[in-house]
Amino acid sequence: MTEKRNPAPSAKPDRAAMVAALSALSVDSASPDGAVAVSVNTDGVMTSLRLSDAIRRMSPDEIADLVVRTYVDAQRKSAERSAELMRPLGNAGYLADRLRWRLQFEPSTQAVERPAPAEKAILRDRSADGPPRPSNKAPETDDEWYDKGVRFDPAW
Repeated sequence: MTEKRNPAPSAKPDRAAMVAALSALSVDSASPDGAVAVSVNTDGVMTSLRLSDAIRRMSPDEIADLVVRTYVDAQRKSAERSAELMRPLGNAGYLADRLRWRLQFEPSTQAVERPAPAEKAILRDRSADGPPRPSNKAPETDDEWYDKGVRFDPAW
């Protein structure tokens, strides 16, 4: 008969080591063709964006789409690594919910409609006339200013 052993109670996670590991976390991701490379930190914030010469052959929309998709991939990898580091704390709470959301996030794939270019479009000032400008009278002298006495201006 085999004896069942209770596993040793898990040690309390080292908070300082966990914070240091999360602070140092940096995740890199590159597009399949290598045109775009992105680095993000533990919060999924982009810390580096590198574009290769391959983007010269792409349209602005293709570049934007590739950057967003590469960024989302890096955020997912960052969320996975952060979750691994935080696993000793359990999977409940705001941070765990936020990491799960980052793992499931999908960017919009809808193409943005671009307005058709207008023929001979010229920028024109279409703003309304503003209030009349004050007259350029000479500033009052010190004597005039002091003769007016105490001012009860609310701006004071």
